[in-house]
Amino acid sequence: MPKITNKWLDHIGPEFEKDYYQNLRQFLIEEYNKGLIFPKADDIFNAFHYTDYDQVKVVILGQDPYHNYKQAHGLAFSVQPGTKIPPSLENIYKEIQEDLGLKIPNNGNLTKWAKEGVLLLNTVLTVRAHQANSHRGRGWEQLTDSVISSLNDKEDPVVFLLWGRPAQEKAKLIKNPKHLILTAPHPSPLSAYRGFFGCRHFSKANKFLEKNNLKPIDWQIEDL
Repeated sequence: MPKITNKWLDHIGPEFEKDYYQNLRQFLIEEYNKGLIFPKADDIFNAFHYTDYDQVKVVILGQDPYHNYKQAHGLAFSVQPGTKIPPSLENIYKEIQEDLGLKIPNNGNLTKWAKEGVLLLNTVLTVRAHQANSHRGRGWEQLTDSVISSLNDKEDPVVFLLWGRPAQEKAKLIKNPKHLILTAPHPSPLSAYRGFFGCRHFSKANKFLEKNNLKPIDWQIEDL
């Protein structure tokens, strides 16, 4: 796993020395040596590499990485170029189109959002091939909780988009009144029609950023 070398280290660096993380690291070494794990080790921390601490304006919380081939690359809800757009992301695109009038792109690579200041964070950062939630409870949750807590302390306002119950459970870590928490059902086909569609989170996030003199997010993903 390539180490985080940017400003995130100032905020979560001590976590990497704690016992739980050392145990997690040893577990991951064994997992990667004996089987197929997603994303590849070099991509695990891409959310932090692409969106430095000072750049974070919006946080989108996912659960754990996609567990099929050529999908996960370290950014929640995002897939590698050339990969079919997953159903949840299709629904995110539909809501953006309805909310902002943007074109639905032909790919699911969300790297542009990450570079715009959207932290695409899964609460668990690795998974066994074809086994959803297989790395849950191994220590990632403690690390990503510390990430959310560190963002709670951020000087600039941040928008937290919490979709579905697991993400919404993290709201208890966000106590700073300067931040905005927006909640909705998960965008998966099972729940999107219960209130994700029509939530207008993307325009609401941008209005909040502009109100706080921050540049809004350009949510348009370009075709490849």
